[in-house]
Amino acid sequence: MTKIKNKENLIYADECYEIMGIIFDVYNRLGYGHKENFYQKAIAEDFTKNKIEFKEQLRCKVKYKETDLGIYILDFLVLDKIVLELKQKSYISGRDIKQLYRYLRATNLKLGIIITFTPDGVKYKRVVNSN
Repeated sequence: MTKIKNKENLIYADECYEIMGIIFDVYNRLGYGHKENFYQKAIAEDFTKNKIEFKEQLRCKVKYKETDLGIYILDFLVLDKIVLELKQKSYISGRDIKQLYRYLRATNLKLGIIITFTPDGVKYKRVVNSN
């Protein structure tokens, strides 16, 4: 397994830096304990203000051959290449990571970020789809 040693090795490093700056700013202004959708509205407002292209509550169909199997609903698709999933709890679970990975596979995208707003600040996890 290759360890990431510097920013150049991170996929979409500059885009993620800008996204995370907005996330931290939203948390610093709102603090802990709000509903997930309040954070989502604040993030959407800051994405718009900063002219960051995004889609919110994006419905993605999952197909098998010609059959629709169902849909996933992404919290955000940012810059048409990064899935952003928000959680309002104190930790990121294996289940959260698997959910985001399924979203990445279904959309054929390379990167997702799980964000959780905790009493101790923002926690996040980058999930890469290497397929």
